[in-house]
Amino acid sequence: MIRKIIHIDEEKCNGCGLCAHACQEGAIGMVNGKAKLLRDDYCDGLGNCLPACPTGAISFVEREAAAFDEEAVKQHMAAKEPQKVAPPAGGCPGSRMRLFQRGADGGCPGSQAKRMERPATVDAGAPVTSQLRQWPVQIQLAPINAPYFEDAHLLIAADCTAYAYGSFHQDFLRGRIALIGCPKLDDVDYTEKLTEILRRNSIRSLTIVRMEVPCCGGLERAATTALKNSGKFIPWQVVTISTDGQVLGR
Repeated sequence: MIRKIIHIDEEKCNGCGLCAHACQEGAIGMVNGKAKLLRDDYCDGLGNCLPACPTGAISFVEREAAAFDEEAVKQHMAAKEPQKVAPPAGGCPGSRMRLFQRGADGGCPGSQAKRMERPATVDAGAPVTSQLRQWPVQIQLAPINAPYFEDAHLLIAADCTAYAYGSFHQDFLRGRIALIGCPKLDDVDYTEKLTEILRRNSIRSLTIVRMEVPCCGGLERAATTALKNSGKFIPWQVVTISTDGQVLGR
């Protein structure tokens, strides 16, 4: 079958092994000092390994590949469990998915999963404070099992909404974990990844903020379909923003 699957560029791979540790399915292993996709049917195509790679050696491709075999993965991981070891010490420590700790040394801060503590309120005369609580925020880059998803109020927003709506941080981002995307620019279907995020984590509520433009319908459909496919009952709402920055409906 033709499906989305990861591709590892050996020229860019520095052998740090972080992707192999990030891959929950055991699809990636280290062979002769380089990361290798060991079996196609172990790769779910969701890309947990992408943000872990400090050199950008991992990308998505669509090619002929065996279907993802969840049962085979479970057996494979069960067999490996007694041999589990700590993550490698080398490579780019800043690219590992983790809670944000100020003062951490080294690594690539742009790819580090982190949580920022923000004040609950902002003084009327004070400069506007960002309400972003975690990193990364792009749907395609966020790890499915990031710790900040646990017990989170999840916001799935179109890229443009934060620019169009002036009080986006205070009205929508405050107190929530954010994922952003644009189905037109990314040219991908977010449904599968969002389904896994909702299924694997204790999400308390879901807010979808989209623009009034037709292409934003793809983001709304992906999020609502993911909620349905997750098999969970999670309180949710859709908010539509006009191109001149007004809330059209909730």
